[in-house]
Amino acid sequence: MVEWKKLGEVCEILDSQRKPVSKGDRRAGIYPYYGANGIQDYVEDFIFDGTFLLLGEDGSVINEDKSPILHWAVGKIWVNNHAHILKENSAASLRYLYYILQCTDVSDIVRGMPPKINQANMRNILLPIPSLSEQLRIVDILDTFTASIDNLKEQIAQRRKQYEYYRDQLLDLEGKEGVEMKKLSCIAEIGTGSSNTQDELQKGKYPFFVRSQVVRWKNEFEFDETAIITSGDGVGVGKVLHYYEGKYALHQRAYRIHINVENIVPKFLYYFMQKDFYNYIMSNAYAASVTSVRKPMLQNYPIPLPSLQEQQRIVSILDTFEASIQNLEAQLSQREKQYEYYRNKLLTFE
Repeated sequence: MVEWKKLGEVCEILDSQRKPVSKGDRRAGIYPYYGANGIQDYVEDFIFDGTFLLLGEDGSVINEDKSPILHWAVGKIWVNNHAHILKENSAASLRYLYYILQCTDVSDIVRGMPPKINQANMRNILLPIPSLSEQLRIVDILDTFTASIDNLKEQIAQRRKQYEYYRDQLLDLEGKEGVEMKKLSCIAEIGTGSSNTQDELQKGKYPFFVRSQVVRWKNEFEFDETAIITSGDGVGVGKVLHYYEGKYALHQRAYRIHINVENIVPKFLYYFMQKDFYNYIMSNAYAASVTSVRKPMLQNYPIPLPSLQEQQRIVSILDTFEASIQNLEAQLSQREKQYEYYRNKLLTFE
């Protein structure tokens, strides 16, 4: 049997004990300082000690699926007045509330600008509450999925660290024997596209590279080649890098770099730019209202070139790391889909 109860009936709400701390008054510490979007800082003291569920009060309070922004917090913590803090009582498992709220549309109780979920409205959120034994059964199943997801995320993080370490070691080439320094303009054609953001389609035949890591789509292409693509301005400057082979369209404020000489492996340049490009850009970029890349900066970018055989060796090693990371990411995506399927199936009480 499932009863529908208000959130305020099935947990304790500890909002009266929260305290904001101004940024100037914070000191580096060991205790997490939580706001609406999770941990904001670490402070020297704590207010709460235990296991808690935090629900965003104002600012970014709902996800794209209209469920509330939630954070699971364990141990000694400080919480400011931008997050509601919930504690378990005898009426329901707090972990069950964490999972059922992930499936709950709260958009009808969000008020104002910036958006806010006040305490009165939060208390009145109606939730299906089965028996405690059924709650714990559901929690046990979903916890198994989340543990698996967390494990995959940790594996990906560790593999990325390994990849970055070996990439940086392998590509620390300047001054090494047999390595020739060349300006990018001597080995590649550099240019921009002619498309604008409004040209993008929801679905299209060809990838459309803009100034972010997100790839858009178009039905027309501008280039058919192997190229490295990077942002010309904005928040992605020096960080956005794409390696692509084939037909594509390009934003008018994004750059394409196409190798036009022999004895250079394009993927080698891509990996080297991953390691070095951001620092080069930050030390040379033109800054006005936004950070911008000028073409001469790219033309003068120095590239260390070892022998073709050494380039191929480096690319082979780094390709192996990338493939391993992509495999783990595919597993993670599949596991997350499984989790969402079973969560929704288990928590649909109709």
